[in-house]
Amino acid sequence: MKSYTITVNGTAYEVTVEETGSVSAPAAAPKAAPKAPAAAPKKAAAPAGAGSVKVAASVPGKVVKIAASVGQAVKAGDSVVILESMKMEIPVVAPQDGTIASIDVAEGASVENGDTLATMN
Repeated sequence: MKSYTITVNGTAYEVTVEETGSVSAPAAAPKAAPKAPAAAPKKAAAPAGAGSVKVAASVPGKVVKIAASVGQAVKAGDSVVILESMKMEIPVVAPQDGTIASIDVAEGASVENGDTLATMN
């Protein structure tokens, strides 16, 4: 009998093959091979002029427009970045009155929920 590990659609299965060439069924449910945890990508440090208030993505999507610029004064509710998600344009707004300290994304960039798009003072 020989044992092999076979991966199907990302799931590893332990199988045993008899010397005659026939495959024996596993005695128990297939065991998933232990996977090494993926290393989390490191976030870039905030730019030196970054503000203390973060403007974060509320949905995963693509940046279609940067609506504010560094140094621009904004009021709570003003659009800072426009995201496209599920064929809809979604404005990401300033959470409070302040000044844009940094824009941390570029048009066309893909972002995930919670990614920092800009910072404010």
